[in-house]
Amino acid sequence: MTISVVSPIYKGEKMLDSLVGRNTAVLQQMIADGLVSDYEIILVNDASPDNSWAKMKEICDRDTHVKGINLSRNFGQHYAITAGLSKVSGDWIVVMDCDLQDRPEEIPNLYKKAQEGYDTVFAEIIERNDRFMKKFTSRAFSYFFAYFTDSPVGKKTNNFGIYRKKVIDAVLSMGDYIRCFPVEVRWVGFNTGYHPVIKDAREEGTSGYTWSKLFAFAFDNIIAFSNKPLKLAMQFGFFIVLLSVCLALFYLIMYLTGSISVSGFTTIVISLWMIAGIVISLIGMVGIYIGRVFDKVKDRPTYIIDESINF
Repeated sequence: MTISVVSPIYKGEKMLDSLVGRNTAVLQQMIADGLVSDYEIILVNDASPDNSWAKMKEICDRDTHVKGINLSRNFGQHYAITAGLSKVSGDWIVVMDCDLQDRPEEIPNLYKKAQEGYDTVFAEIIERNDRFMKKFTSRAFSYFFAYFTDSPVGKKTNNFGIYRKKVIDAVLSMGDYIRCFPVEVRWVGFNTGYHPVIKDAREEGTSGYTWSKLFAFAFDNIIAFSNKPLKLAMQFGFFIVLLSVCLALFYLIMYLTGSISVSGFTTIVISLWMIAGIVISLIGMVGIYIGRVFDKVKDRPTYIIDESINF
């Protein structure tokens, strides 16, 4: 039984030694305990602006269990994960971020949980060692994302987990232009379990996700994985119709009681602005979905590998 660990790397130069060292120690102990017979650690450099790729090559040169992938440009975290998954050879695959907020020491526990009959075991975050504001914004984003994508993620949103090879094969078979690994894993199904973990504070630096990048990520995936915005727009349309009927009755009563001096002026202005805004918003929303179809029809690759080591 072989186990593969896949980590996307961005601004991770200072964490790579610790990341590989802790993973290697854990995986070698799993071999000593008879849980697995071999392992590989796949690091995917997502065009990191620091010297992450040079550091990765250095590590790969001294340890053939570590394999490196260098993407041609910055594609994004979930595209880097997809690139790594396309190269795995393990029977079980672990996906974890490079910032060591995910503890490598939890890998044996995830594996043992999977042996209870699960094809997927997500690391369920029960505690975060972060500042209050970071915890609040992370949870708010998770539930916002879950609501608009109709995905039961919530606070369980996390790349960290262990997945049987058939689950990863199913994820890779999805031809989606927009990628979001945890949502894709939940969509393909299979028997899923959870293992409680504590998420540590980032070991070095700050996250590469700015507010603008988080907004773009959420927006792309909401459009890609759900038609809920269209449903909400339709519901909003029905609400406006109901509101218009009530407004019409109100002005009818006002007219019959002689309370309106300029007949029709108020209702015309309100109606024009309201209808114009609704129509423009709906056309824009439909245009966004058509744009996503256009992106998919072009069938461009979601990532491009420039160089790979030890494969």
